[in-house]
Amino acid sequence: MSRVRVDEDIRPLSEFRAGVATFVKQLHETRRPMVLTQRGRGVAVLVGAHEYERMQERLEVLEEVYKAEEQITSGDGIAHEDAKARVLSRLGQ
Repeated sequence: MSRVRVDEDIRPLSEFRAGVATFVKQLHETRRPMVLTQRGRGVAVLVGAHEYERMQERLEVLEEVYKAEEQITSGDGIAHEDAKARVLSRLGQ
């Protein structure tokens, strides 16, 4: 995902209400998130549906990494060679 461009991607909520189609078009064209403000403060971030799905997939992977780190820290992990042997045995090698 591209970074927010402050001069283009931070817009008042009132502008969003008045021109939703234009905002959606900008999301698709730039592939950048858009920050909506209300009374000068950020209240929402818009992202395209495809980008949202990518973010969700990345979060799922990160959750698995954190879970694995917790397991290793608590002593529930297995040695690299043991893991390798298990994988290879499942592959029939």
